[in-house]
Amino acid sequence: MTEITWLDATAQADLIRRGEASPAELVDAAISRIEQLNPLLDAVISTRFDQARKEAAGDLPAGPFRGVPILLKDLGCMVAGEPTAFGIGPLRDVAWPVTSFLAQMFQAAGFVAVGRTNVPEFGTTVTTEAMSFPAARNPWNPGHSTGGSSGGSAAAVASGMVPVAHANDGGGSIRIPASECGLVGLKPTRGRVSQGPLTGEGWAGGTIDGSVTRTVRDAAGVLDVISAAMPGEPYYAPPLRRPLAREVGTDPGQLRIGVVDNAGDERFLDDPQCRAAVAGAARLLESLGHHVTQSWPVAMFEHEFGARFAAIIAADTEATFRAFEAALGRPIGDDEIEPRNAAYRQAGRALGSVEYLEARQWFGQWARRMASWWVDFDVLVTPTLGAPPPELGWFTAAGPAAEGRRIASFIPYTAQFNMTGQPAVSLPLHWTPDDLPVGVQLVAGYGREDILVRLASQLEQAAPWAERRPPIHA
Repeated sequence: MTEITWLDATAQADLIRRGEASPAELVDAAISRIEQLNPLLDAVISTRFDQARKEAAGDLPAGPFRGVPILLKDLGCMVAGEPTAFGIGPLRDVAWPVTSFLAQMFQAAGFVAVGRTNVPEFGTTVTTEAMSFPAARNPWNPGHSTGGSSGGSAAAVASGMVPVAHANDGGGSIRIPASECGLVGLKPTRGRVSQGPLTGEGWAGGTIDGSVTRTVRDAAGVLDVISAAMPGEPYYAPPLRRPLAREVGTDPGQLRIGVVDNAGDERFLDDPQCRAAVAGAARLLESLGHHVTQSWPVAMFEHEFGARFAAIIAADTEATFRAFEAALGRPIGDDEIEPRNAAYRQAGRALGSVEYLEARQWFGQWARRMASWWVDFDVLVTPTLGAPPPELGWFTAAGPAAEGRRIASFIPYTAQFNMTGQPAVSLPLHWTPDDLPVGVQLVAGYGREDILVRLASQLEQAAPWAERRPPIHA
């Protein structure tokens, strides 16, 4: 069973196609791993083991991942008749009436969902420590954060519970936990993955769904199967020339790569391990024949970004909580949620419609300033985060007033590419002396996941990471 445990989703699907394993065997193995490890990590907050076993024993769709177990993040990707709490205590038993288009795509690909993963409350922070649920713990060191908001998904994949898990990203929530748990985290281009039927866009187009994986080929293959377009989207991503799975192993050619290893601003953390991660990646890229130089978009660290981004989040938070209250049939009191989200709700109620539109217009102009850099470059390389995984409790240790500053200080590099809509990937290319993972982020131009996959798979081959296992995995 150990051999099955550490196979990626692509390899597990191959076992089933060759008749060397059955969907039921893979699902049972995943359930066993969850039962064994989840008491140590709290990566999974709800299970559907009986349903998963029935599905695995039945007539599964003949998709490319037929019979492979997966975990769905407990934020979005709803399945009709099953609860999705969004990390909010009052919603823990609310069963949603609609199956999302994304969940249908996972099902059509043949995946078997075995449960849902832990998230921070409404995904508005970068660590998975919700008030109403236990804190998710990092399998590399259980005293440290998994990141967020896809922290439970990342802990589950890193510890071998499942080979792949659903994740989504509004300010870095795929890339942040991938960095902190030693995984591949690919954030797709805006509009590549549908949020229908209930959502047209979230956070002014900043949110997008994807996965966390152990290999680049899984990240590519999963995006291939979930990127079908649902009719009526507010916008569509530029079509890819061919499936991303076929880009794995393709020579990327000599790329023009810009590198930045710090934000140059005292508001942001600047840990030497994150600089070392980028320096190592730059040396490796140069050795592979790429043209690497220190350069980045001038607009990337503009001070106004943070306030405009907070306004978007506040408006969306209040609007979404009103929808939650309608589903619940009663108001959700401030005492039932975390101070951070109560503050967002208050700010959202106070925000005028013109102010909201001004924020959106500012992002439209700012995104053009950002995009101009990619005229002369193919890829930007940055640290994924400002520091390695912090200890649990660090973000709130100085009280609610300081929490927002600590969150912002930790993510100098990720949220910008939610608001430009560009694809970005975090790769596990560095570990600290204490054996904590530190990710390196690669960002391509709008719609160019193909470049990211080619380059990421080249780096994976040159500096493989899949055999590296966290202490909590046995």
